[in-house]
Amino acid sequence: MATVFRLENVTKVYKNDGKEFSALKGIDLDIEEGSVFGIIGMSGAGKSTLVRTLNRLEDVTSGSVKFYDQDLAELSPSQLRKIRRQIAMIFQSFNLLGQRTVLSNVMQPLKIAGIKGKEAKEKALEMLEIVGLADKKNQFPSRLSGGQRQRVAIARALASDPKVLLCDEATSALDPRMTGEILDLLKEINRTRKLTIVIITHEMSVIEKICDKVAIIDDGNLAETGDVKEIFRSPKSQAAKKLVFPSNPYDPSQPDSRLIRVAFDGLAASRPFIAELVEKTGRKVNILSANTKSVGGIGYGQMVLELPGSADDQGVIIDFFTGNGLSISEVER
Repeated sequence: MATVFRLENVTKVYKNDGKEFSALKGIDLDIEEGSVFGIIGMSGAGKSTLVRTLNRLEDVTSGSVKFYDQDLAELSPSQLRKIRRQIAMIFQSFNLLGQRTVLSNVMQPLKIAGIKGKEAKEKALEMLEIVGLADKKNQFPSRLSGGQRQRVAIARALASDPKVLLCDEATSALDPRMTGEILDLLKEINRTRKLTIVIITHEMSVIEKICDKVAIIDDGNLAETGDVKEIFRSPKSQAAKKLVFPSNPYDPSQPDSRLIRVAFDGLAASRPFIAELVEKTGRKVNILSANTKSVGGIGYGQMVLELPGSADDQGVIIDFFTGNGLSISEVER
């Protein structure tokens, strides 16, 4: 599988009033062709800066960003314009032209590329069919819902037949139902058109619904990257754990008790582990919190358990869980 983007030791430093701020710190990252790749981090982590280096809206301070082995920093202005036509982008704010119809908005990049009126109109109508808005072609953006406006933005992005679609917080302005519809549309476009999609978000629910792989950005650093299913099952970095696992609001009931998090997936999610623990070992635990979710059609979940104060009992319980292939981690008090 071809590598669409390869970032090697990418740094980005901003200077303001004689002060320097490092937005990206030595990022190494590969994004493969045909994937839906998520980049997630909290506000200010550097994820939006990172995505803007992928089409050279931001020049890197050091390191390199390659698109199909072409270093973007080495391209002439005309070469860069040609590359950018292969890398479409959609935003949280939609960026539609309010005084133009839906059809005219979708035709805009085609006209800029020099495609004549009839051909541009036919292409734009085809894109509106894909996003399910052909019947809205003569409407103005102000008459559309937020989800419909984002669909128009997607149709406009697809009109130039890009190889990559960059989505910078593209669902942040939408309600949960609209968000789900847009993510389903993007996943279908990825499947049918083999389009590489890069999703920038601060919401783990977006990652779990649509992405194959994810990179977690924390304070300008690449904290962790890998398959979404694996990171949900067993996050390694503190940044990943904060995003994947909900915070635990409970304190242990006794000073010697111990809090652990048990993570499970797939078939393990359907087994009655707590009942088996009591039946086979005679030990009991206190369930402080639990949740499950579907990631790529597989059930993932976690429980926060309070173990009894006895070190022997704690050892037996942990051995039971690890012996059954579950992932165990300590919960900070």
